[in-house]
Formats: sequence, structure tokens, C-alpha cells
Amino acid sequence: MFVATIGFFDGVHCGHRFLISQVLEQARKEGLLSMAITMDRHPKTIVATDYVPCLLTTTEERMALLRKSGIEHVEVLEFDRKMAEMDARTFMKEVLRKRLDVSTLVMGYDHRFGHGGGTHEDYVKWGRECGIKVVIAQQFKNHYASSSEIRRLLTEGKVKDAAKLLNHPYVLTGIVESGHQVGRTLGFPTANLNIAENKLIPATGVYAVMTELGAGIMNIGRRPTLNNGTNLSIEVHIMNYKGNLYGKELHLSFIERIREEKKFASLEELKAQIQEDINQASAMFDATDKTV
Repeated sequence: MFVATIGFFDGVHCGHRFLISQVLEQARKEGLLSMAITMDRHPKTIVATDYVPCLLTTTEERMALLRKSGIEHVEVLEFDRKMAEMDARTFMKEVLRKRLDVSTLVMGYDHRFGHGGGTHEDYVKWGRECGIKVVIAQQFKNHYASSSEIRRLLTEGKVKDAAKLLNHPYVLTGIVESGHQVGRTLGFPTANLNIAENKLIPATGVYAVMTELGAGIMNIGRRPTLNNGTNLSIEVHIMNYKGNLYGKELHLSFIERIREEKKFASLEELKAQIQEDINQASAMFDATDKTV
């Protein structure tokens, strides 16, 4: 049997972690295992067919972050039209109790689930009918801690502010693919990344990032100096790295935005600016190290 909570948990931000801490405490009190229940896609993509989400986390990233939070079991439900049309009472009985063996459900103070929803009193009553104790979680005091607010910050390039609400740096995961190789001719080879569909891309600009291979700078933009048109490029230069990355998966944690993207008069000016970007990023990493 499990003490569980349910939600999409995009980003697994500090508000989510506050809820999870209450699940872990409740599980400890009852001597049961803890569970987080999430979905394989954003519910709005089923309820509103024209909704195209920009997500903070892929399913795999959400699962990893939930496990890192201390949750012992993560269940990913296949959210389809049938589940979207299931009322809360049936969902609690058939999915939570019978299928997942949930005995205690910790609900976010403002969370509702099931077609038609219900009041907290309704969930308590429906839970009692099928053998689930429903506990309403305490409210997290920071009302800015929401996935939508974090998305707003990232679309403005404010990755440092977003990290404070996430309680961890924002991460992009991508497969290295063949690019234009202009960076190599300038002396700063870059890895061009193919990012998962629907993953939110921060505002265009140059960022200090950390990868599993070391520190680097990332450019998100349309490469105006190279007349790249409207195509968006996502490329990273990893400092002091000289290996072949084609086909490999990279995880990039955003540390801070260095500057906006701009057009330079020549490749020599661009080369000088890249070196300055590297210098600024190095100073940012040095400052971060001193505060740890």
C-alpha cells in the first residue's frame, strides 16, 4: 500500500517539493511507501486538442526529479480520452485504489482531478467509500512558485530567477547533430543540439551553462551574423573539450544569461565577442564556486 499524491509536476519546482515533503512525512507516520502519480502527456493536450504545451520537463526528466526528491515509486499514467472523461469518484476507486493500491492520498490544497472535479469534502467522501484516506496538504507560501511563472521567466531569459523557483537549474537535453561548423573555423567548435519536441527553449541569447563534460557557453538564436534566416539554432561550446560528440546526448544546466544575440559586422568581431563571452562565463562559474 502507498501514500500517494497526483499531478503533472512539470518542472518539479519548489512548490511541488513542498507537497512531496508532506507525502514523505505522511508515509513515514503510516509506515508505508511513498508514490508520485503523473501522466505521460499534459492533460490539456487531450482536453483541448489545439493546446501545444511548452514543457519544463520531459517525462523522463520528471521521473528522475521526482525520484531525486525522495519519492520511492513514480507511476506514469497513460492519459487518454477515456481517462480524461472519468469522474473523480470512479478514478479514485478503479485507478488509485484497485490498480495502484493507494491507501492515503495527499492532495495539493488547490488541486482537483477527475472529470467535473469536486470539493475537498467530495474527495474525502469518495475516498472513504473506496478505502482511501484523503489528506489536504498545507499551502506553499510562495505563490510565485508555479510552472507557468517559471515558463514566463525562461521565455524572458531570466534563467537564474527560474532556477530559484525550480530549486535547481533549468535543463535542456539534446542529441548532438551535424551543424554548419562555422564555430570550428573561428576556433570555438560548437555542438549543435536537437531538442525534444515541446520542450521549452529559453529566450534567444548567450548563456553560461554546465554540462556533464564541463562548463560552456550556449547560443540560442538565428545566427544573424551568418544570415541564418529564421531557423533557430541551439549550439554549445564546451570549454577545454576536444572530443567528438556527434550522436551523443548532452544535458545542459543553465547558470546565467550573458547577453542578447546580436549581429556583428564581421566574423572577426564575432570571434572577439565569443572570447569575451567565455571570459564572462568563466567569471560567473568562479563566483558560483566561491558561494558553494
